[in-house]
Amino acid sequence: MTDIVSVRPGSPRGARLRRHAHPETLQKRRHGPEQEKDGSMQHVTPATNLGRRDRTLRLAFVSAVVSLVAVFAAVGSTIPLFNIYRAEDGFTNADISLTVVVYSAATLSTLLVLGRLSNHVGRRPTAIASLGLLVLGCLLLLNVHDIGILIAGRLLMGLGAGLASSSLTAYIVDAAPARPTSLASVASSQTVMLGLAVGATASGALVQFGPWPRDLIYLVVVGLLLLSAALVAISSETVTPAPGSWRSLRPSVRVPVRVKHLLPVAAAVFLATWATGAFYQAFVPALLEDQLRTNSSLVLGLVFAAYMGPSALGAPLGGRFSPAAAQRIGMIAFLAGWIGMISAITTGALPLFIAATVVAGAAQGIAISAATRGLLYGSTLTDRAPIFAVVYLLSYSGATIPSLISAQLSNVFSVPHIALGYGVLALIATLFTVIAARNPHTDTTSQPDE
Repeated sequence: MTDIVSVRPGSPRGARLRRHAHPETLQKRRHGPEQEKDGSMQHVTPATNLGRRDRTLRLAFVSAVVSLVAVFAAVGSTIPLFNIYRAEDGFTNADISLTVVVYSAATLSTLLVLGRLSNHVGRRPTAIASLGLLVLGCLLLLNVHDIGILIAGRLLMGLGAGLASSSLTAYIVDAAPARPTSLASVASSQTVMLGLAVGATASGALVQFGPWPRDLIYLVVVGLLLLSAALVAISSETVTPAPGSWRSLRPSVRVPVRVKHLLPVAAAVFLATWATGAFYQAFVPALLEDQLRTNSSLVLGLVFAAYMGPSALGAPLGGRFSPAAAQRIGMIAFLAGWIGMISAITTGALPLFIAATVVAGAAQGIAISAATRGLLYGSTLTDRAPIFAVVYLLSYSGATIPSLISAQLSNVFSVPHIALGYGVLALIATLFTVIAARNPHTDTTSQPDE
């Protein structure tokens, strides 16, 4: 996913682009008209250099993917413990919802201030710093007996997740192989969901069957985070450190002009799907226990994973369609999932709830990856961190604002009524997407037919 940009052959910008281009693109640029002269090859880059560059980029790609999974596994690991905190420490639904708000607000703030930092100091140091914040958050959560400790731990997790959301996702796109072409957008958008699913499932299993139910998952996640930091440390950097890091801390939200027309629908997709993810974190623990009659931590982890996990499976399906068509298909299926969930809550049918959750999860993968693919269209190296900062600003706004409202309403309305409100949000977002979804412009002067 690289752009071919016209620059003066001897300019510093040209040198930078040559350094950071994907090897296949480098080869294409170097094997241009000058490569043949009197039937012979001229100025061909040695194959050994290209092979070495390929290997270092593959390591960077794997390290970034593993690290992003670790980050969001840490975030998801807390969810199956919420019912234990409610039962043993007296936390209320409003308390749990408040922790979701604090986490999301911390992530939003970090994205606003630090979303472009990795463009200036490099992907690797920014990624390692984000992993360190997650480690501190997990260590703090080893001693949760007061809501203040839980809030502080989730705050540190939010800071780390915000820093990782812009730096690691940009690192993934920088280092992603050129083929398949959809790999960069799928890996960058769906690794988050995969990490949340892995963290919630592992946590549920360890809470229910392992020793030290309140602590073991955090120790396991700390080990995974430290391993990820080591992998990043030995990987190659994909950007050249540049001046302006202090100026980059000024809050700025921007995407390239060529994809600005895609933002309204992308915002609807991110807001609705991430709001649902926040609903699962804040209210599904109570919903499963009170409405669907199970207090199993493993079931709770699996239900959350049933929403997040299929997202990674649905994302490649969206690559078969244009971004606009995939967003429409994804959001219609997402709404169908919500209709099934509300029906299951009304009837108390746990199998129907899980099935509807899987449908909604796969559908959000189709819609989210398509929206991300559209925004990344034609992106350059320095575009990516700001684009992902905007993506996650919209996403965490979807998680934060409805959670803040529903936390207040949970003292007045029951969880099934709150679920109905989230279903209405899904309906509005789906209708808007069906009407307004557009494809990226293929050039700067015309808009393609839909």
